[in-house]
Amino acid sequence: MAIDVFSALKPQDLLFLGEAALRTLEISVTAIAIGSFFGVIFGWGMAAGNRLITFIINAILDIFRSVPLIIQLILFDSFISIIGYPAPAFVSGTIVLSVYTSALVANVARGGIEAVPIGLRKASRSLGLTYWQDMFYVVWPVGLRAVFPSWVGVALSVVKDSALVSVIGYVELLKASQILITRTQDTFLILTIAGLFYFALSYPISKISEKIEKRWHE
Repeated sequence: MAIDVFSALKPQDLLFLGEAALRTLEISVTAIAIGSFFGVIFGWGMAAGNRLITFIINAILDIFRSVPLIIQLILFDSFISIIGYPAPAFVSGTIVLSVYTSALVANVARGGIEAVPIGLRKASRSLGLTYWQDMFYVVWPVGLRAVFPSWVGVALSVVKDSALVSVIGYVELLKASQILITRTQDTFLILTIAGLFYFALSYPISKISEKIEKRWHE
């Protein structure tokens, strides 16, 4: 008697995809937070005016901006295994995604700092503000408004790019979809559901950012 190894999509499979979506959200938020923090530091370093520092930071970050993310994930995961320090897929994926995010955010942060009119900065210093007070009370608030849409674009990109972490075994939304496709052979339905989950993750970010921008312009 022939044995059918395939089965139809079951209700618990939707729960499986939902849990995978939460894992996608977890690794994305972690990478965005860490990457944005270091990206701001790198961006500030490039905007500080020291040509040597700017050249070094830009040269290093250009590598991560230029090399496809999937190659970075595979190389990093393989490298730490070769040297004897294998890490869970979540850790490896978070590290690579964070570095990749910081490389993108660095240019955004640099643009925000350079978008602040030099006259405004001179005025703040003439009022007696120190360099750090000028940065915290003038440059960052003004610069953030200028580049906030660009940062949101980076964040949305990271959410979608997190699907590539599946190549090192992290069971996020795409990997979970592939597992179910292998079992059910229902590619269209499962990818449609996965797409809806990605939309559910990305759409709130877009709407919240729109509200923040609208409040800033009121």
